Amino acid sequence: GGGQRAEQEIRVMLRSVLLCTLAASAYSAGWTPKHAAELMKTAKAIGAPGKGILAADESTGTIAKRFASINTENTEANRQKYRQLLFKTPKMEDYISGVIMYEETLYQKSDEGVAFPELLKSKNVLTGIKVDTGVVELPGTHGETSTTGLDGLAKRCAKYYEAGARFAKWRAVLKIDEKTGCPSTLAMQENAWGLARYAAICQSEGLVPIVEPEILMDGPHSIEHCAKVTEEVLSYCYKALADNHVLLEGTMLKPNMICPGSESSKACTTAEMAYHTVMTLRRAVPPAVPTICFLSGGQSEEEATLNLNAMNAISAVSKPWALTFSYGRALQASCLKAWGGKDENIEKAKQVLFERAKANGEATLGKYAGGAGGADAAQKLFVKNYSY
Repeated sequence: GGGQRAEQEIRVMLRSVLLCTLAASAYSAGWTPKHAAELMKTAKAIGAPGKGILAADESTGTIAKRFASINTENTEANRQKYRQLLFKTPKMEDYISGVIMYEETLYQKSDEGVAFPELLKSKNVLTGIKVDTGVVELPGTHGETSTTGLDGLAKRCAKYYEAGARFAKWRAVLKIDEKTGCPSTLAMQENAWGLARYAAICQSEGLVPIVEPEILMDGPHSIEHCAKVTEEVLSYCYKALADNHVLLEGTMLKPNMICPGSESSKACTTAEMAYHTVMTLRRAVPPAVPTICFLSGGQSEEEATLNLNAMNAISAVSKPWALTFSYGRALQASCLKAWGGKDENIEKAKQVLFERAKANGEATLGKYAGGAGGADAAQKLFVKNYSY
């Protein structure tokens, strides 16, 4: 009796020590965010098998370009109508675990008066928020940039948490130019440090940070060069995250896939892209990170889905993280076109979004057979020097 009880107590004690150790992966500093348990739960939930993120965080300026393509006026009412269409898509929650919003959308309501974060919560979908304030040129470089938005970030994060947000996004942008040596060490260090400061601040206020060091597709570089640069950029990021005592179990990574530059004369196969991407991530991303959600970076809807599927179909090497999607254009392009700004097309547009979400959900399991969305889904979405 007594021996068994003592053994049980030791087990309970060991379990709590293990949990505390997990939560204190903030290295020797011993600093753990007060929301550690919630952060870990959120980051894992986003990467649930068969699910991913709908990025609907286009700024007012960017959505203007999207609306212009369908001859629709960029008014707050139209933005509310379009985002409502996305969020009210029946069964989207079967394949979407989180939605990233722009600040305006976070405070908008459905026609029934339900705040959008509440609407999503009723579908068991988590709300995310874009928190950076755009990029500025980095003096002393060949047109490279750093991301702004750290000033007042803690207060904004607290306000967003209050409004129902549970994760956040900050986009750093790097470019490859072999002639000028981009990305420079300065750009890599500066962007990694900015991402790490943002991540630590988000965690202190209960938001899971998506760490997004996007390396643009622009240029004639090879797939091998893209792999080399991405590995280096990610290494800078994880060193900076460690220095800032960020709890990796409560973060997500949003990287570019490894592919040749948009002007490269050498095309690559889906299998090559998948191989280089998985190998690069294995070399640079700690297994403590629960979820990697890829950006589509201007690939067509179908390309982005097939590439994700190919990575998840790889079984020869271990992949310690969930590999999923955080797609904007690659989930919305056909849906936006189907809507065309007209009320009578809303149901049709919802169906188009559902099909794309389902295709990507299947791709996270390596089970997508291809062909969803037909010709519309195969349209190129690349934009040179893309900015939100």
